[in-house]
Amino acid sequence: MKTAAEVISLMESMLNEEQQANLSRFFKTGKGQYGEGDKFLGIKVPQTRSIVKEAKTLPLSEVDILIHSPWHEIRLCGFLILVEQYKRTKSLEIVDFYLRNARQANNWDLVDLSVYKILGEWLLDERVEQKEKDVVMDKLSASDCLWEQRMSVVASMTPIKKGNFSYVWKYGELALTHKHDLMHKALGWMLRELGDADENELVRFLSLHCTEMPRTALRYAIEHLPEEERKRWMKK
Repeated sequence: MKTAAEVISLMESMLNEEQQANLSRFFKTGKGQYGEGDKFLGIKVPQTRSIVKEAKTLPLSEVDILIHSPWHEIRLCGFLILVEQYKRTKSLEIVDFYLRNARQANNWDLVDLSVYKILGEWLLDERVEQKEKDVVMDKLSASDCLWEQRMSVVASMTPIKKGNFSYVWKYGELALTHKHDLMHKALGWMLRELGDADENELVRFLSLHCTEMPRTALRYAIEHLPEEERKRWMKK
């Protein structure tokens, strides 16, 4: 596939009404919920990934059309194409494009399936000065957009896996007082990743912050610890 129109036509032809209703409920699209107004075709992620394989060479001008679609799965397709292109090229143009359009990743799955594979990898790119990385991450963390805020936390996964814990510490601490449950889950998830990489680092973070952490974040963070240790942290 060489155009966004081809991708859209194919995906719209795959509409599944039963799955459409299920996804709308799962991603909280009701009035006042975090995904309010989002529209689903009812396409499962493996199906979307199969389309990405056929469309991964689309130019950014065509990807731009996909990520501005009103359909959730078509936006996801666009972001997954960016992931594939960045994995192959490590193009800084793709990172700039991703950041300019970050708010189009307007649900947790769109963030989680793309940010650490693009922005997280970029954080380890030696071509980019640390000052520039800090400016970008600070802007995301201080954003008024929940999804950009989540990006600032989940992007730390790739550095964590490479032994760089500075981002999860800085942006994890900034997220401690966030009011939204989706940020609590993101924080706990990244802390769990931290513990998998270096349990001593997780213990150090918990020792400083466990009494102020949201319980959801704490439960996620200690999930891979032995049962007795989990009980001890929850009592604190």
